[in-house]
Amino acid sequence: MNSKKIAAFFDIDGTLYRDSLMTEHFKKLIKYEVLDEKIWINDIKPLYTGWDNRQGDYDNYLFELSSAYVKAITGLDKDTIDFATNQVMKLKADRVYKYTREIIQKHKDSGHLVFFISGSPDFLVNKMGEKHGVFLSVGSGYIIKNNKFTGTVIPMWDSESKNNMIDELISTYDIDLENSYAYGDTNGDYRMLKRVGNPIAINPSSELLNNIKNDKELSNKVNIIIERKDVIYKIKPDVEILDI
Repeated sequence: MNSKKIAAFFDIDGTLYRDSLMTEHFKKLIKYEVLDEKIWINDIKPLYTGWDNRQGDYDNYLFELSSAYVKAITGLDKDTIDFATNQVMKLKADRVYKYTREIIQKHKDSGHLVFFISGSPDFLVNKMGEKHGVFLSVGSGYIIKNNKFTGTVIPMWDSESKNNMIDELISTYDIDLENSYAYGDTNGDYRMLKRVGNPIAINPSSELLNNIKNDKELSNKVNIIIERKDVIYKIKPDVEILDI
């Protein structure tokens, strides 16, 4: 009898949450005048606008956003960061995809171990994990010393970091990868999707979708879910990407 456990690994931004938790946190710090609005206007808005207008690559947008965000909050005290985090959870945390919210509950009902593995800051990821009652949440580690953010981050937004974390979880919780699930939307989730028997790409970025199409093993087993407005679509990996 197989005693190994079935897991479901979820990215958050773009997979569960319909935007970036980091962006929402940034906006709250500006709203409450902790950060100067000029930081958003000069450093963040051009990145956000480029992506929002479909003129920039989503993966690059997230990477550049992370760098600007880390620079902006370095030196802030933990209490201030926590206050903004609580406001994000209170006001914005329900902006999630219906498909992902419901599939998380199905995994929990089936007794699967549900993990959040996200590049967003650990203080946001942990709160999101609490909200959805998941087994364990892992985000990028934002190092606090003497009650202030030091500017040092242990990243969890890239494919290699997520892959290494899955190695740790497999060892710790005796996980059966062949029968487990993974959900992601960007190329940072590629190796996570590739490792499990049941990979699901949700609203995938063009870079992730191209990598899926070029990986015969992954394309043969992946499901691609697109959620727009109040409709959920399941499509094939060989969908044509229009070069406009």
